[in-house]
Amino acid sequence: MPARTRHQDPVAVRMFAQRFSSTRLGARLARHPAVQRLDVWGIPYDSEVSDAAEFAELAELAANAVTHGRLPGRDFELRLTLSADTLRIEASDARGEKRPQEVLPDGASGRGLVLVAVPADR
Repeated sequence: MPARTRHQDPVAVRMFAQRFSSTRLGARLARHPAVQRLDVWGIPYDSEVSDAAEFAELAELAANAVTHGRLPGRDFELRLTLSADTLRIEASDARGEKRPQEVLPDGASGRGLVLVAVPADR
């Protein structure tokens, strides 16, 4: 193993994962421990990053997992990873296949992930 110089400090990676019921209540409940974990990691409640994570990414991804990926009796998993200056939020559902959805101009749904992309880039 090569010796590290003082400019090659290791990057701390923090991870959190928890399963929730694939219900609307499970999707709402998923936000609370996730935002609490962010606060423990130094991203305070009601900060711009915490609010963007809670209301855009967490809410949308959890809602998608229980709306489009629900299988009776199967949970969805929420995972947070924080490394350096990057927060990654993932939700995995019980269905493994990809389901492309056509977004219709007059449609009532299908724009959630597009909305998530705006705060996710910051």
